[in-house]
Amino acid sequence: MLGYSRAMHKIAPSLLLLSSLVAGITTVHAQSPTPRPAPLLQPAPVRIAPPDPALRAAFDTAAGSSGLDDLALAGFSSQPLAGWLEYVALRGRMDTLPLARGNAFLAAHRGEPVAAAFRNDWLSALARRNEWQAFLDQWDAGIDGAALRCLRLQALMAVNRADTQWTADAQALWRSSGRSLPAQCDPPFALLAAQGGLTDALRWERFDRAAADAQGGVMRAIAAGLPSADAALALQYAAYLDAPEAAVDAWPKTARSRLVASTALAKLAKTDPARAEMLLPGVAKALAFGEDDNARVLYQVALWSVASYLPDSARRLANVPASAYDDSLHEWRVREALSRSDWAAALAAIKRMPDAQRNDSRWLYFAARTSELTGDVAAAKSLYAQAARKPDFHGFLAADRLDQPYALCPWLPAPTPALKQAVARDPNIVRAVQLFQLDRRGWAAREWNAALARFSDEQRRLAVEVAQDNGWFDRGVFGLVNVDGKRFPEEQHLYRLRFPLHHDATIRREAARNGLDPAWVAAEIRAESVFDPSARSSADARGLMQVVPATGAAIAAKIGQPWNGADTLFDPDANIAIGTAYLRQLMDRYGGKPYQVIAGYNAGPTPLNRWVSQRPTMDPDFWIETISYKETREYVARVLSFSTIYDWRMDGSALRLGDRMQGLTSGPRKAFACPVEPAAVAPLAPAPAKPGKRRR
Repeated sequence: MLGYSRAMHKIAPSLLLLSSLVAGITTVHAQSPTPRPAPLLQPAPVRIAPPDPALRAAFDTAAGSSGLDDLALAGFSSQPLAGWLEYVALRGRMDTLPLARGNAFLAAHRGEPVAAAFRNDWLSALARRNEWQAFLDQWDAGIDGAALRCLRLQALMAVNRADTQWTADAQALWRSSGRSLPAQCDPPFALLAAQGGLTDALRWERFDRAAADAQGGVMRAIAAGLPSADAALALQYAAYLDAPEAAVDAWPKTARSRLVASTALAKLAKTDPARAEMLLPGVAKALAFGEDDNARVLYQVALWSVASYLPDSARRLANVPASAYDDSLHEWRVREALSRSDWAAALAAIKRMPDAQRNDSRWLYFAARTSELTGDVAAAKSLYAQAARKPDFHGFLAADRLDQPYALCPWLPAPTPALKQAVARDPNIVRAVQLFQLDRRGWAAREWNAALARFSDEQRRLAVEVAQDNGWFDRGVFGLVNVDGKRFPEEQHLYRLRFPLHHDATIRREAARNGLDPAWVAAEIRAESVFDPSARSSADARGLMQVVPATGAAIAAKIGQPWNGADTLFDPDANIAIGTAYLRQLMDRYGGKPYQVIAGYNAGPTPLNRWVSQRPTMDPDFWIETISYKETREYVARVLSFSTIYDWRMDGSALRLGDRMQGLTSGPRKAFACPVEPAAVAPLAPAPAKPGKRRR
């Protein structure tokens, strides 16, 4: 068993507070509820002045048919959001806006996100107006959208600058995608063809990309420009992609034929894996398939078989060449064995994973579980110990198996009030926060990203604090750990920022009223809306726990909650009352098993009923891992792990995760501790490579 220490994990020693300041991080395995801890030390909040109350109406007026005149705009000229308000006002009249006015706006806001938003709209308007030289004058080399890039080519055509560079740019756009390109690209491509710049080789090059992307419509469009003999074959290819039933014996035995045929069969496998598997041998023989061609089909046959747990899944997985296995298929091979309770096969499948995947906490845990079930208790204990070092779902499950504290190493950077105040005064941050408060979230994100592009890592973390001080809580998710493709793994330990907690009293009250664990309710809020009471999904789910209006109205009537239309769900107290009652309703419907309720909350009743009927007696950890939908599988694990962390945030210790999954709301509780650096532990060994098989 690993040792645990009161010392904080050495992420950045100069920025860590003493562990004694962190509530609930101990070395003791508490067997009974502990007193509610003192709140974690937090920097003093920094408030940004809210937007002028009149701005919301001004934005609505500016976007309306009557617009907002210059005199009215002048009344807001001193406001941080004056530029965005003017943008909205000008956007409605761009087709008649004088060049001088549009250019003046761009000059006044040079370098600001609002200028980039305006420029894109302005360029499109100038194109509609055929003011091509003005278009070119305002072009920015950083613009990347295909539609605008094609309009630029049109502008150069209009001013007689379709030169060698124009040809190269047009050819680059042609090559850029195997998918359909915007209609704005049609005139440049027509001229490119007329000038001889769109050769047959270029057409075939894009055709091949379209074939690889299974884009039959694009393939047909390209075929129209080929010589008649080539066009006839290209149309055969396109038809086969949509309906791979025709004979291919007359096709040339070329790489292109093999690409089209294998892609078509792989596409068919997504809906009818048995049919794709049946057709493969004849097609493969006719076109002399290589290993990669066969693998392209066999991979999809196996994937879509096992994702539905079809009877032939194991055989089809075994048919896929080892060289074609990726992380996803490795995982599915494990799940398929778990679904049959074949513990030895599951363990063998884990051992065949690549090193990094095999030693992830998820697969360390399941390697331990299957080792234990196959009788290797010593190996299981070692693997559990490795997994238990991670503060995630499988790490917490592993800690339960070892009866040791949950791993948690909070990082509390030393307060830097002056720097935080400076971040809060940054113009981009001010505008971002105010735009968020006006529900202009896309624009808020533009301003936020502009700030982060200039900030140091410390400034970025402080910006997250400032955002949360002003009600913008999801910045703790989107502003930390993984930012613009760059990872900051140490920021996983910023639990105060990553797991905001608000409406505590309401959560506790409604959880108690419905016999639920309040940490679970907080976790659902974190997973659904990140504590944003104004959150609204594309499906019109609203508020903290993302309740759709129809469900909200029905639950409100049942519990006697006042209902004043769908916007009731934007009231935090009402939303939490309704959402918590809905969880209770689902608990009663599904036998009091939270892990199944969480799955149903995400996926809906039909898939849940199917999963329950398929594996009615399976242990919760195996049941969760064998959920067919990736989104739901990860959602269940995420909410349960969040529940454990929120239990710590709310009460300093946590109900055992194994008990929580079974619907218990009281019982033995566990402490949290930061693990010391481990002694050298052998990682899970891979399976021996089979002779004649390539390993990835």
